[in-house]
Amino acid sequence: MNINQQFSTTHSHKEIAINFLKLVATGSVRDAFQQYIGTNFIHHNPYFPGDGEALMLAMEENASINPDKIFEVKLAIQEDNMVTVYSHVKQHKDDLGGAVVHIFRFQENRIVELWDIGQPVPEDSPNENGMF
Repeated sequence: MNINQQFSTTHSHKEIAINFLKLVATGSVRDAFQQYIGTNFIHHNPYFPGDGEALMLAMEENASINPDKIFEVKLAIQEDNMVTVYSHVKQHKDDLGGAVVHIFRFQENRIVELWDIGQPVPEDSPNENGMF
């Protein structure tokens, strides 16, 4: 049994997406990429070139600058080969953080495409429901 078959029988795409994000948030960026990213991976973050290597290096740099990052999944939705994860990400415990949406596309149980969208949590918001 190859690793892709193992993932298909033991982990849903939603679980893989969340595990990937948790590893990245704890600084295990290379492990996350090795375990879950497909060879034909692309991403759509407008601040970096669209290849996996560029994103991995940016995530490693962020992890080294913010070793106490806090990542909390608020909602995860899976439909066919797509997973969306809505989370609260704080760079450290006193940070208000941001609401982040990651959208993953899977192929053969590997992440092959990623979109990420973020919005900072405002200090003062008129919305009594909050962002979460």
